[in-house]
Amino acid sequence: MSTQTQLDPSKSVVLKPSYRLPLIIIFLGLSLFLFPPNPWPAICISVFGLFLLIQSLILRLEFTANDLIVWQLDRELRRFPFKSWLAWRILLPQLPGIFYFREEASPHLLPILFDPKTLENQLKLRVGALETPKNDLSKSS
Repeated sequence: MSTQTQLDPSKSVVLKPSYRLPLIIIFLGLSLFLFPPNPWPAICISVFGLFLLIQSLILRLEFTANDLIVWQLDRELRRFPFKSWLAWRILLPQLPGIFYFREEASPHLLPILFDPKTLENQLKLRVGALETPKNDLSKSS
C-alpha cells in the first residue's frame, strides 16, 4: 500500500497484523515453565498469548472515511463511526501497547495487534483532534 493512499482520508486502509504482543506474551509464559513448583501461571499466560496470536491472524481493522471497522475473517464484527468518538489514545506506545478510545456510549481498550505506526497515522489523519493528552486521559471518562 502506498504512503499516498495511507494519507488520503477518503481512502480505506486495512491495517497489517503485528505479532509482536502475542509473541512476547507467549515467550513470557513459556519462560515461566523454568520455575517448576507451579506451572499454572505459565500455562495461563501462554494460552492467553496463543489466543492473542489467533486474534491477530483473524482480526483486521479497517479505517474508512467515516468509520473504524473491525473484521473477523470476511465478516464485519463491529463498526465505530468517528462522529461518535469523544477521545482516543495509544497507551504504552514503546511497548506493544494498548489502543484506547471512547465513544459516546462507552470506552474501549484494545491490545495493539496491528501495525502500530499505521494505526497512529490513521488515527491522527481521521480523528487527530480527539487525541487525549497523556496527562488528561482520566478527564475523558
